[in-house]
Amino acid sequence: STDGGRNLSLDSTLMGLPMSDPTAWATAMNNLGMAPMGMTGQPLLPDFDPALGMMTGIPPINPMMPGLGIVPPPIPPDMPAVKEIIHCKSCTLFPPNPHLPPPATRERPPGCKTVFVGGLPENGTEQIIMEVFEQCGEVIAIRKSKKNFCHIRFAEEFMVDKALYLSGYRIRLGSSTDKKDTGRLHVDFAQARDDLYEWECKQRMLAREERHRRRLAEERFRPPSPPPVVHYSDHECSVVAEKLKDDTKFSEAIQTLLTWIERGEVNRRTANNFYSMIQSANSHIRRLVNEKAAHEKEMEEAKEKFKLALSGILVQFEQIVAVYHSASKQKAWDHFTKAQRKNISVWCKQAEEIRNIHNDELMGIRREEEMEMSDEEIEDPSEMKETEESALVSQVEALKEENDSLRWQLDAYRNEVELLKQEQGKASRDEDTTKEQQMKLLQQALQGMQKHLLKVQEEYKKRETELEKVKEDKLKIETLLENLKEQESSMSRVCACSQEKDCPVEKTLSNSPVKSEREVLLVGIISTFLHVHPFGASIEYICSYLQRLDSKICTAEVEVLMTRLQNTFRQELSGVGASLEKRWKFCGFDGLKIT
Repeated sequence: STDGGRNLSLDSTLMGLPMSDPTAWATAMNNLGMAPMGMTGQPLLPDFDPALGMMTGIPPINPMMPGLGIVPPPIPPDMPAVKEIIHCKSCTLFPPNPHLPPPATRERPPGCKTVFVGGLPENGTEQIIMEVFEQCGEVIAIRKSKKNFCHIRFAEEFMVDKALYLSGYRIRLGSSTDKKDTGRLHVDFAQARDDLYEWECKQRMLAREERHRRRLAEERFRPPSPPPVVHYSDHECSVVAEKLKDDTKFSEAIQTLLTWIERGEVNRRTANNFYSMIQSANSHIRRLVNEKAAHEKEMEEAKEKFKLALSGILVQFEQIVAVYHSASKQKAWDHFTKAQRKNISVWCKQAEEIRNIHNDELMGIRREEEMEMSDEEIEDPSEMKETEESALVSQVEALKEENDSLRWQLDAYRNEVELLKQEQGKASRDEDTTKEQQMKLLQQALQGMQKHLLKVQEEYKKRETELEKVKEDKLKIETLLENLKEQESSMSRVCACSQEKDCPVEKTLSNSPVKSEREVLLVGIISTFLHVHPFGASIEYICSYLQRLDSKICTAEVEVLMTRLQNTFRQELSGVGASLEKRWKFCGFDGLKIT
């Protein structure tokens, strides 16, 4: 293909930049174990030895040296590709670590000619980018961004594969070691609308070519159209008239005559010629009628042969069925085994079915003949007597065959009746045996039921004893309950007296500022916390400490509780202006003296 040809050669004028090391391509191919080849296919170095894998006197060089114009042969998958240092005019490219995995790339878009290049040096210019990537092929456009990346569009798709070779290389501008002059290249496929549009155009062109090629192939294999009918002339008229007289060429000539008449070639001058040709066509009617009669005669003879053969087959079928019926009689039937009797009965049924089918077919043929004969009698009354005699003969033969078939069917029915009697005798014997088996099974079932009833009776007795024990336990429990109720009534009286004595204490508790045990606990914890902080603490600081113990505690609840206990906690203001802050202090020791 054209793409394959492009892969094999690059334009040397586009890649003819001056290089500091002009023998790098040969070294790269030598490292891969391949003989270096030039543009014309001649070896670059005649003293190359593939077994040694090296050439003396040649320094390491650039594998993408311009001017050679070829792509190296495919590398085996098990052999790692060796990348060399690439020296350009304004920069140097250092290969990545060969032990690292190859750089990841996205899925290649269809018709991709554009690549994304990231990791460029900050001081990199379009001229340097062009200098590096022009070696891969003709660059159509470069779109550079301010963020150290760019998009490069090549002229052909295979040039993108060459550009991907540079992914992972470290680039250095000149001999500078500044961070802005260095970078690590990342080359990947880019999706561009122009590439997709050109690819779609190319696919449409290929589809058109494929359709055109298929159309040509179909036209080549199409059968040729019939030759056109010649125009009328006196000479052609005489030729057609001669063909009409010939039986072998009659069909072709009659088609030509029909076309001429439909075209309107008949006029006063040519009327006589056309009449003579029509007369010649009419002379063929007798020939065609004779041919039809001959074919009908052949068909009748074939029917007679078929009928005779079918009747002979039917006779043989009847004989076979008679053999089966005679074998099914009592004298011979008792000597066969069960398997043999079964096979004979199956064969007999199959033979009877096939015989009946063939008999029906033969009777149908005879009915058709009788119908045809009746039609002929209506049409030709002169031949009535002959047809009547033949019909009588055929009817007699048919009656004979029907009589034979009925006799054989009667024998078959008799044999079937005998078989049924034998089967009924066997069935009665089988029934006796089955009845005995059923009796045994019933006896076994009754024994099992008796055992089950005994077990149920024993369980019933056990349950009755258990019920009596339960009733006794119930009476004991009722007596205990009555005793407990009497004790409770006495205890309630004692409690009533004690409540009357404790009423003043509860009243004093209800008037206290602490209303629950939880608030008491909070007061104790806050007091301990503020005792550790003698200079006081803000309400937020106190609540943050309490929320570590219980996350449900809120700031408002704590503040309300502390304001209620004025003798225990005191709020003070500290600071000036914007740094003014409210702090709570523990004053329980002073409050104890006051209260």
